[in-house]
Amino acid sequence: MTEVRDSVEVALELDERAVYSHIAHESAEDIIRIISSLDAERAKLRGEVIYYKDDWDLLIRERIAKGKRHTAFDFYNPALLDIWEEKVKESKRVKILGQVAVWSIVAAVAVTAVLSIVTALPLVLIGLALLPLLVYVRERTKSRLDLIYYELTQFFIDELREIVHKHALNPEKYRFKLFSGDYFDVETRRTPSGIFAVVLGKSEE
Repeated sequence: MTEVRDSVEVALELDERAVYSHIAHESAEDIIRIISSLDAERAKLRGEVIYYKDDWDLLIRERIAKGKRHTAFDFYNPALLDIWEEKVKESKRVKILGQVAVWSIVAAVAVTAVLSIVTALPLVLIGLALLPLLVYVRERTKSRLDLIYYELTQFFIDELREIVHKHALNPEKYRFKLFSGDYFDVETRRTPSGIFAVVLGKSEE
């Protein structure tokens, strides 16, 4: 027997779909800004000159705040929230530790230089021997930050992909600028103004 549905029930369902579709659209637009901002940060680590005005940390926090208001829809996996938060904290720790290490080495070189002048002994050579360590610390810091930014960017690409498919959005409307070409589940397109990408459909996996 076919179930007869009340017109009010159908209307409410349609309204709910419209609301979720609007939230999905808003979320997707926020996330493509986060992706581009994070990847711009990776490019800067490689020494590229990137003019990108968005602050990825601020964008993520705004996205999390919105997500908590839409718990039935957005940030469907709370574990990912914890991962993203930890990655943001880790990136800040790595930056601080890297800066402390660099300034400690610079200070050690300066101290040995002063002692060399005071004692007339070549103590500065000890400080200069630390300079290769300075290069190592800087490269190690850059490498760790690159991995953190890569993982964060890939997480948000996965989040965008889930939203696009779950709510039947058109991926072409949510293309985003990339400065790197090593992410999964995206199709990249090179243009005169840079690399743009769209998330792949489920059938394209």
